[in-house]
Amino acid sequence: MRRHAADAYRVAVLVGAGPEAEDVVQVAFVKAYRTLGRFRDGAPFRPWLLRIVVNEARNAARAARRYRRATERSALLDGLDDAVLSVDPAAEVVTAERRTALLAAVRSLPEPQRRVVACRYFLDLDEQETATVLGWPRGTVKSRLHRALRRLEADLQPEHRNDLEREVDHG
Repeated sequence: MRRHAADAYRVAVLVGAGPEAEDVVQVAFVKAYRTLGRFRDGAPFRPWLLRIVVNEARNAARAARRYRRATERSALLDGLDDAVLSVDPAAEVVTAERRTALLAAVRSLPEPQRRVVACRYFLDLDEQETATVLGWPRGTVKSRLHRALRRLEADLQPEHRNDLEREVDHG
């Protein structure tokens, strides 16, 4: 570890880990230690270790971008004037009702479908990241997400029709 720590730190910074570089290096060293059994005898150690550092640095940078986007969205919503948000109280109630209905529909999904929806849409992970997090093949992520979205659409469709009917009756 001492022999390669400085190089690992430099690589982490260069790849974009920024202030998280030390943490990235620590995680990379732990992963390398855990996977030493898979290291090919006779292969050069340093490139293998630095590849792990590069992967961890990219993961950290991606997570930081995702966190920044979520924080920016939250700050944008928090910064909007309440008067602007509640221009139409009826629309605000309908939006809140739809959000509540959507969350209830997601909660009613079978566990595997609920997990894939949460990863893709609540955590904003792409298909490959979702597959990695859930430990499923990418095709399984696609098929379970497709089934979940069809079920959500079916579960929520009658409510949208009722909203539309109410709007037509009052319009």
